[in-house]
Amino acid sequence: MRKLTLYSMIVFTLLTLTSCEAIETIFKAGMWWGIILVVAVVVILFLIFSRGKNS
Repeated sequence: MRKLTLYSMIVFTLLTLTSCEAIETIFKAGMWWGIILVVAVVVILFLIFSRGKNS
């Protein structure tokens, strides 16, 4: 049943989105994940280095 739901969602997406819209959606999601990951890494590095100076 789960595979049927996944396949039907894929088919629905392919029928409703043109190829350019699908690629645009994928790249927008990738861009936001990239931004979030970069910010998270910078914050973690800042916390590590700020604790090192206090010790």
